[in-house]
Amino acid sequence: MKGKNYQILVVDDDLGMCQMLSEVLGEEGFSVSTTSESLEASKLLKREEFDVLITDLKMKGLKGLDLLDEANRVAPLTPVIIITAFGTIESAIKAMKMGAYDYITKPFQMDELLLTVRKALETRLLKKEVIRLKKEVESRYDFHQLIGKSPAMQKIYDMIERISDSSSSVLITGESGTGKELVAKAVHYSGCRKAGPFIAVNCAAIPETLLESELFGYKKGAFTDARSDKKGLFVEAHEGTLFLDEVTEMALTLQAKLLRAIEDREIRPLGDTHSYPIEVRIISTSNRDIEMAIKQGRFREDLYYRLKVIDIEMPPLRERREDVPMLIQHFIAKFGSESKKNISGISENALKLLLNYSWPGNVRELENVIQRAIALGQQEVILPDDLPASMIQKTDERLFERAMDEKFTLDQLEKEYIKRVLTEAGGNKSKAAERLGLDRKTLYRKLEEM
Repeated sequence: MKGKNYQILVVDDDLGMCQMLSEVLGEEGFSVSTTSESLEASKLLKREEFDVLITDLKMKGLKGLDLLDEANRVAPLTPVIIITAFGTIESAIKAMKMGAYDYITKPFQMDELLLTVRKALETRLLKKEVIRLKKEVESRYDFHQLIGKSPAMQKIYDMIERISDSSSSVLITGESGTGKELVAKAVHYSGCRKAGPFIAVNCAAIPETLLESELFGYKKGAFTDARSDKKGLFVEAHEGTLFLDEVTEMALTLQAKLLRAIEDREIRPLGDTHSYPIEVRIISTSNRDIEMAIKQGRFREDLYYRLKVIDIEMPPLRERREDVPMLIQHFIAKFGSESKKNISGISENALKLLLNYSWPGNVRELENVIQRAIALGQQEVILPDDLPASMIQKTDERLFERAMDEKFTLDQLEKEYIKRVLTEAGGNKSKAAERLGLDRKTLYRKLEEM
């Protein structure tokens, strides 16, 4: 790793040492600042950002460990390398416990120091990358980034803001594809537990026996393949969130053990004789009618009320159609960038089709439709031909249902059907006339009468 203008601060009351280190590090491309005054070094740390601090241990004014402590407070990402001619095991241990990156005794080889500086820089860059990724995750799941301006979504935003700092269990219900997991992550990453882990488990995807060991862990020898101790997900989620997706698919026997863990706030691994305290927030989801499952004896009522301290019901997409254009544009931006296609929008006719569709698969289905349209699309906008044929057919079926419900006259039904066929044909009157079984003149006449 060459210097690349990395900033290094050298603090030593030996001016000769400052000069030597400045020359050696400067030759490697580093930008070096030096000072023989530790108090001046303290001011520099508060005023400028340094990638590495190299400081002597024993100096007038602030000692090396004092400067280390100062750096920990004002520049926690800056690694500190201690150098000293009076090294002892005790001082080295103390420096390392206080967070020093390394401790080097004088006299030292310059190659040794350069290697230590490069490794310290790598550590700093890794820490900065972790922080960047964490901020990216927090931003991605911040509830303000959920897509939708409808009254239904505004209620969801308000609920997330009110409950994010709570430790109460949350139950999120709604149809598949409505974004239940996204809301769970928004609750976690916008609240006081965001520094803790978010551990997710799909209760429908894991067999009962395996799910129990996943959640609660086990001791070595608890069963044939238990060759070592295993921490459960409850332990992994300590001081964070345990997300139980599709919790209603959990077996009754496991429901009982989950209820006990929630009530007692402790868990007992398989094969263990001791219980261990847990500090976890539980967020669960279900796309089923839970009250019906309780009546049928497939879900425990007492567990239901433990999980449903706070409940959020996700609205289906068909009940918030005003959000569809925003979602479409979001997915166009997402998949257009990934595919490197210059698709910037959607045609009016294609948008009408999507607005009139019932969306049984909700937002997830819309996402898949837009991804498919961008993969197939050859124009700068999504056209009706880029949409699944089944979607257009279902839109037509919905037209006849509406005609029956609203008691259309035959003339009204004909006009609506012509509009739909023309939309499906992308405005091409020749194609529309062919599908309708009309000649072009007749279609033009009917359009003029509409």
